[in-house]
Amino acid sequence: MSITSALVLFAVIWFLTFLIALPIRVKTQGDLGKIEPGTHAGAPQEHHLKKKAWITTGVALVLTVAISGIILSGKFPISELDLLPVIAPLE
Repeated sequence: MSITSALVLFAVIWFLTFLIALPIRVKTQGDLGKIEPGTHAGAPQEHHLKKKAWITTGVALVLTVAISGIILSGKFPISELDLLPVIAPLE
């Protein structure tokens, strides 16, 4: 696995993890009773983005190392990942 592949894997895992973490512990303006005029009641008041970004980075790093280890170990070659072997090209 090249450095570029590892960085792409990390970026994909980071963004997926971040999108999962975004709605966790969000306090909306409606929840706090402080609705600004011209905004929706569901707009976030407290979002904790910096904390979520750091937690996401740690989780993504652990997952990237684990997935890279599985890929580099060779235990699951591409030939075993054929999920639909019954579909063959028409002759």
